[in-house]
Amino acid sequence: MKKWRCQVCGFVFDGAEPPGKCPKCGAPREKFEAISDEVSALIEKSRYTNQLHMDLSYLMERVKEVCHKGIEDQLDPPCVQLFEKAAAEAHQIQQMVKAELQGHMNKGKWG
Repeated sequence: MKKWRCQVCGFVFDGAEPPGKCPKCGAPREKFEAISDEVSALIEKSRYTNQLHMDLSYLMERVKEVCHKGIEDQLDPPCVQLFEKAAAEAHQIQQMVKAELQGHMNKGKWG
Protein backbone atom coordinates (compact mmCIF):
# COMPACT_ATOMS: atom_id res chain seq x y z
CA MET A 1 0.00 0.00 0.00
CA LYS A 2 1.21 3.51 -0.79
CA LYS A 3 2.62 5.50 2.11
CA TRP A 4 2.73 9.23 2.70
CA ARG A 5 4.75 11.18 5.28
CA CYS A 6 3.63 14.43 6.87
CA GLN A 7 6.48 16.92 6.45
CA VAL A 8 5.37 18.76 9.60
CA CYS A 9 5.27 15.96 12.20
CA GLY A 10 6.53 12.83 10.43
CA PHE A 11 3.26 10.87 10.67
CA VAL A 12 3.14 8.04 8.11
CA PHE A 13 -0.23 7.51 6.43
CA ASP A 14 -1.13 4.37 4.46
CA GLY A 15 -3.49 4.92 1.55
CA ALA A 16 -3.84 5.43 -2.18
CA GLU A 17 -3.89 9.21 -1.62
CA PRO A 18 -2.74 11.37 1.29
CA PRO A 19 -5.41 12.33 3.82
CA GLY A 20 -7.21 15.66 3.68
CA LYS A 21 -5.31 16.65 6.82
CA CYS A 22 -2.78 14.97 9.05
CA PRO A 23 -4.49 12.83 11.72
CA LYS A 24 -1.74 13.73 14.18
CA CYS A 25 -0.98 17.42 13.72
CA GLY A 26 -3.75 18.66 11.41
CA ALA A 27 -1.38 19.82 8.64
CA PRO A 28 -3.10 20.14 5.24
CA ARG A 29 -2.85 17.49 2.50
CA GLU A 30 -0.19 19.53 0.67
CA LYS A 31 2.26 18.86 3.52
CA PHE A 32 2.33 15.11 2.71
CA GLU A 33 5.02 13.63 0.48
CA ALA A 34 4.93 10.23 -1.17
CA ILE A 35 7.30 7.63 0.28
CA SER A 36 9.25 5.49 -2.18
CA ASP A 37 8.50 1.76 -2.46
CA GLU A 38 11.96 0.99 -1.07
CA VAL A 39 11.41 3.11 2.04
CA SER A 40 7.84 1.76 2.37
CA ALA A 41 9.26 -1.78 2.53
CA LEU A 42 11.64 -0.70 5.30
CA ILE A 43 8.76 0.88 7.21
CA GLU A 44 6.78 -2.37 7.00
CA LYS A 45 9.79 -4.36 8.25
CA SER A 46 10.25 -1.90 11.11
CA ARG A 47 6.58 -2.11 12.04
CA TYR A 48 6.81 -5.91 12.14
CA THR A 49 9.97 -5.96 14.26
CA ASN A 50 8.68 -3.28 16.62
CA GLN A 51 5.46 -5.24 17.11
CA LEU A 52 7.52 -8.32 18.02
CA HIS A 53 9.35 -6.23 20.64
CA MET A 54 6.05 -4.98 22.05
CA ASP A 55 4.67 -8.54 22.13
CA LEU A 56 7.78 -9.66 24.03
CA SER A 57 7.34 -6.86 26.56
CA TYR A 58 3.71 -7.86 27.06
CA LEU A 59 4.73 -11.49 27.62
CA MET A 60 7.31 -10.41 30.20
CA GLU A 61 4.58 -8.50 32.02
CA ARG A 62 2.57 -11.73 32.16
CA VAL A 63 5.67 -13.59 33.45
CA LYS A 64 6.01 -11.02 36.24
CA GLU A 65 2.33 -11.45 37.17
CA VAL A 66 2.75 -15.23 37.40
CA CYS A 67 5.93 -14.81 39.43
CA HIS A 68 4.26 -12.47 41.92
CA LYS A 69 1.54 -15.07 42.45
CA GLY A 70 4.21 -17.73 42.99
CA ILE A 71 6.04 -15.50 45.46
CA GLU A 72 2.80 -14.84 47.37
CA ASP A 73 2.07 -18.58 47.42
CA GLN A 74 5.24 -19.19 49.47
CA LEU A 75 5.21 -22.98 48.87
CA ASP A 76 8.87 -23.37 49.78
CA PRO A 77 12.12 -21.36 49.55
CA PRO A 78 13.36 -22.90 46.25
CA CYS A 79 10.03 -22.06 44.56
CA VAL A 80 10.10 -18.51 45.86
CA GLN A 81 13.70 -18.09 44.67
CA LEU A 82 12.78 -19.34 41.21
CA PHE A 83 9.85 -16.93 40.95
CA GLU A 84 11.96 -14.03 42.24
CA LYS A 85 14.70 -14.76 39.70
CA ALA A 86 12.21 -15.08 36.84
CA ALA A 87 10.52 -11.79 37.81
CA ALA A 88 13.87 -9.98 37.88
CA GLU A 89 14.87 -11.41 34.49
CA ALA A 90 11.50 -10.49 32.98
CA HIS A 91 11.94 -6.92 34.24
CA GLN A 92 15.43 -6.74 32.75
CA ILE A 93 14.17 -8.00 29.38
CA GLN A 94 11.43 -5.36 29.41
CA GLN A 95 14.04 -2.66 30.02
CA MET A 96 16.12 -4.02 27.13
CA VAL A 97 13.07 -3.94 24.86
CA LYS A 98 12.42 -0.31 25.81
CA ALA A 99 16.02 0.61 25.04
CA GLU A 100 15.85 -1.19 21.68
CA LEU A 101 12.62 0.57 20.73
CA GLN A 102 14.11 3.92 21.76
CA GLY A 103 17.05 3.19 19.47
CA HIS A 104 14.64 2.40 16.64
CA MET A 105 12.80 5.66 17.18
CA ASN A 106 16.05 7.64 17.27
CA LYS A 107 17.00 6.11 13.92
CA GLY A 108 13.56 6.74 12.39
CA LYS A 109 12.77 3.00 12.34
CA TRP A 110 9.24 3.36 13.63
CA GLY A 111 6.90 4.17 10.75
